[in-house]
Amino acid sequence: MAASSKSASSRFRLYALTGFLGFWLVAICIRLVYLQVFCYGDFERRAQRQQQRSFELSPRRGVIYDRAGHELAMSIQVDSAFIVPTETPDLANVVSLISRITKSDPRVVLADCRARKTFCWVARKADAETIDRIKALNLQGIHYQKEAKRFYPKRELAAQVLGYVGTDDEGLSGLERQYNERLQGKPGKLMISVDARKRWFASVEKEPEAGDNLVLTIDQNIQYIAERELDRAMDETKAIAGTVVVENPHTGEILALANSPTFNPNNRREIHPETLKNHAVSDVYEPGSTFKVVTVSAGLEEKLTRPDEMFDCQMGSIVINGTRIHDSKPHGVLSVSDIIAESSDVGAIKIAMRLGNDRFYKYIRAFGFGQPTGIELPGETRGMTKPVERWSKISFASISMGQEVGISAVQLSSLISTIANDGVRVPPRIVAGTVEHQNAPQTIAFQPVEGTRVISPLTAAQMKQMLQGVVLHGTARKAILEGYTSAGKTGTSQKFDPAIGKYSHTKYVGSFAGFAPINNPQLAVVVILDSAVGLHQGGQVAAPVFQRIVQQVLEYQHVPHDIELPPSRQVLLARRNAPDANVDESSPDHLGASLDIADADQTNTLAQSTPSKPNPATIASLVVPAAQVQRETSSAQSVNPMSSPSTTGAPPKPSVGLSGNATSTSTAPSGETKQFTAGTVVLDVEEGGIEVPSFIGKNLRSALEVAQDAGLDLAAVGSGVAREQSPAPGSHVAAGARVVVRFGR
Repeated sequence: MAASSKSASSRFRLYALTGFLGFWLVAICIRLVYLQVFCYGDFERRAQRQQQRSFELSPRRGVIYDRAGHELAMSIQVDSAFIVPTETPDLANVVSLISRITKSDPRVVLADCRARKTFCWVARKADAETIDRIKALNLQGIHYQKEAKRFYPKRELAAQVLGYVGTDDEGLSGLERQYNERLQGKPGKLMISVDARKRWFASVEKEPEAGDNLVLTIDQNIQYIAERELDRAMDETKAIAGTVVVENPHTGEILALANSPTFNPNNRREIHPETLKNHAVSDVYEPGSTFKVVTVSAGLEEKLTRPDEMFDCQMGSIVINGTRIHDSKPHGVLSVSDIIAESSDVGAIKIAMRLGNDRFYKYIRAFGFGQPTGIELPGETRGMTKPVERWSKISFASISMGQEVGISAVQLSSLISTIANDGVRVPPRIVAGTVEHQNAPQTIAFQPVEGTRVISPLTAAQMKQMLQGVVLHGTARKAILEGYTSAGKTGTSQKFDPAIGKYSHTKYVGSFAGFAPINNPQLAVVVILDSAVGLHQGGQVAAPVFQRIVQQVLEYQHVPHDIELPPSRQVLLARRNAPDANVDESSPDHLGASLDIADADQTNTLAQSTPSKPNPATIASLVVPAAQVQRETSSAQSVNPMSSPSTTGAPPKPSVGLSGNATSTSTAPSGETKQFTAGTVVLDVEEGGIEVPSFIGKNLRSALEVAQDAGLDLAAVGSGVAREQSPAPGSHVAAGARVVVRFGR
């Protein structure tokens, strides 16, 4: 019995032990299955994080070619140095030595290396000299990897157009940024593995794929000519910035686009933010007299005038809504052709009167102003044009001579190209197309965008002839070419100075827009110089740059001469070297000047321009006292300069008497022709200037709109609703006068 009991107890213990061991065996198997099957991916990722590092390999970026297949931007293979911290006994000392060569912050590099532990860049895409100096140190734990680095073989050539890239080959400006996705390609992958003995192994897991190539419309030789002549002009005039645009007027292809100051995209550390700006597409400026091309061509297209019609320019003075506007010099009777040649503001204003605001604005938009051109460059401005409902009573006058409107150099190039292309506007383009990567130089056939007709071929032909007169005997005589005809328009505008809150009397933007040859234009060129020191008129500083560029480019393109060369070059130089005073065109005052000040300035201008002592009676006849405003207004009501000429024929030609006093004509709505003698014409003028509106009860936005419509300068104090104002409502002030409005809650 006892033996049986002991045997049963032994079997129980054996079964219990077996069961216990079996339970743990099953548990261990389940755990192993869980770890090996369900947790395998997680453990593998942990192991890879501890043993492996993967890094992107930069792909070979697409090449940028000029129109002839010359490389402007390319990628080359260079060495990049990296460090394996676990192989470096004295990491801090090694980093310090390398940082002295690369001129980087050793603390930043050291912190990066300690954070990564297995891999850290210390000299990425460095130049050959830097890599050679690092190799000469023979430091332990330093290794090298080949990478693609962006290289610009022409250095500063077209720098703002091309742009530049960062260390990771990311486009940061210019076309490099605009076409970054197409140029960049797809990166590869470099794998770094470390074994238990902390030995590393590198392998390329994925090869990078090269990006697409980009073909431009630029000609590198024309670009070089433009930049060289622009640099010469910058050195001679001490201007703070300059721009040159060279365009094919028939296709819209940009052959050159130069900016100064510029930069070398190969030296990223020496690039300053102010040099990155592409002034040709990003800068907005008041064009000045070059905008008269829009005014006159619109008048011709609407059959409101003709090139030989005579206008009385009133000895260079006109009053519009209480504001007297002057020409740069006194002009009497001028034809429309001479208004363009002599750049008469008064003549342009009278043509704009006939157009009216709505028609004038229609042509401003038709020529492409107030909207982007669509050129394939980042940061393009649309310019600044106000809709008609926001025009003040003197806006038509200021816009007709290039004020109160902001344009870019590319928009001005499009304007002059439209005239050269017989009135058809073709949007400018700088990219011919993209193609798949190939090692051989590539070109592509440019497909121009369909053009839009703005003016008729007849109007364009008339404008060409008048713009040729600007070069032959007007303000652009310094643009005369040798063996080629040329045409264009000068412009000079004063810059607004934010420091003083008004236009500067010392800073100007001089410009010239022209084309050549006249009958079959091959080039349209715009030259703009900002804040030239000393001589600053467009005809003085910009026209000579046009002449030098166009002369060289036409000969480079083997364009045949369309006129005979003069028998003596001295004759040509004598025609071109006109006195600087003869190409002056800017007005001596602004639209904000009061009548009294403007009259005094006009008297001084006349006195300086007359060799002998002027006749007081003559000067008195040109200056209109404020007390005579109402009488002259009533006497001029029979002559309505805003009315259009008869639709049955061209405007009648005025008669000029033997005494030299010219008569101008205007047509009444009924078609009856009136005549009036030369003299000062006062239009819609209230005695004492502009009546100050009431701002009381208006918020700031409404008050600003009312002030702008009235042609006044609003000085706002406080916030909320207008409570007080000075001068009081109903008082009369000069155009552009300041009105102080105090706002409160």
